[in-house]
Amino acid sequence: MGDLKLFMGIEAQRDATGLYLNQTRYIMDLLKRFSYENLKPSLTPMAVWKPISKTEGQAMKDPTLYRSAIGGLQYLVRTRPDITYYVNKLSQLLQAPTDTHWKVLKRVFRYLKGSQSHGLAIQKNDSLNITAFADSDWATCPDDRRSTVGYYVYIGDNLVSWCSKKQHVVAKSSTEVE
Repeated sequence: MGDLKLFMGIEAQRDATGLYLNQTRYIMDLLKRFSYENLKPSLTPMAVWKPISKTEGQAMKDPTLYRSAIGGLQYLVRTRPDITYYVNKLSQLLQAPTDTHWKVLKRVFRYLKGSQSHGLAIQKNDSLNITAFADSDWATCPDDRRSTVGYYVYIGDNLVSWCSKKQHVVAKSSTEVE
């Protein structure tokens, strides 16, 4: 069958230093599906100065468009840990997306336009040291005051696991409530 080149939308290139995974074609197809082939690229996926609220903006006439775009982006986080947090934040708005949410989503598309070839590098490494990083946005959700947390885990220099998710509410038992 030969060397792995493309598997489920993930492109693979191998050289003497390691394996490189990206979804350049998938990104181009996604941009085309939403007629964003000619977007001006952005250097960052989202503006950081203002948290997104569920109630901002006017309700979209066709929320399935927003949901379809988020679904497409969720598949991208398999090779694009740089957008994981932003896709998670936008996914929290699926129930009632607004025109403001779409503008924020469009910014992620603009970022992807300018970073289509980014992906994962899995390089040869003698180190088996495990290093992990975690962070939280410290309750910046204006709707429920919960945090979004995330982590990255490396073995040697290779990123092997990452996640971004909203903090769960833990119910107190009757013995803890006073």
